[in-house]
Amino acid sequence: MTAVDTAPEFLERVGRPRLAFRFTPGTGPTIVFLPGYMSDMAGGKATALFDWAASEGQACLLLDYAGCGLSDGLFADQTLLDWRGDVLDLIDAKVEGPVIVVGSSMGGWLMLLTALALVRRDGAGRVAGLVGIAAAPDFTAWGFSDSEKAIIMAEGALVEETPYSDQPYVTTRGFFQSGEANRLLDTVIPLACPVRLLHGQEDGDVPSDISLRLAAALASTDVQVTLVKGGDHRLSRETDIALLIDTVARFTNS
Repeated sequence: MTAVDTAPEFLERVGRPRLAFRFTPGTGPTIVFLPGYMSDMAGGKATALFDWAASEGQACLLLDYAGCGLSDGLFADQTLLDWRGDVLDLIDAKVEGPVIVVGSSMGGWLMLLTALALVRRDGAGRVAGLVGIAAAPDFTAWGFSDSEKAIIMAEGALVEETPYSDQPYVTTRGFFQSGEANRLLDTVIPLACPVRLLHGQEDGDVPSDISLRLAAALASTDVQVTLVKGGDHRLSRETDIALLIDTVARFTNS
């Protein structure tokens, strides 16, 4: 599969940072890919899904959250709900009809928050399905030690080295508080659409138990969890990406 040469576009907004995105038109429902924390639309999974969608004539939207990738804004100024607002703004600007939201890691948390907002506003038919890749809802609760949480609150930010980037991960107090105010796993998540959750069994960052907890919390009766033997957090091997595309394709063909 060859890469699709679709140059990034930009969404201008009054009072909020300009957002970078890539959009390929086609039949619906529109696939919307949400990257993980400190990630962007240039990642391997996003690019592969976009190229597949374009080759199949399927509508697809990629985006960079404010402060990430090619979008304007300062990363440290953003919160979880700011990024949900970015996603909703781009859906409103570019997408008509139902969406299939695909969320990777933190993008899986935003996937849920975005779907809840769309269903409340537009009705259940707006969300045709959800696909989580090592989805990480509520990671402000389970992803930090008590001492790390104390640093975030006392010093305003936690800076950590990461194997995924030459830049350290920075978790600000504002983001942390936004996350804590929007936790989902301890109550029923009122989404009735089909949900597919893909999770590597060797994921060292998001325990596969999180996908099992998410499956239990969702109101939907059509939820499947696929545990990938040997898969790490990224799930970016050729076989992993093939699984992702096949999973999304089953939604678009249903």
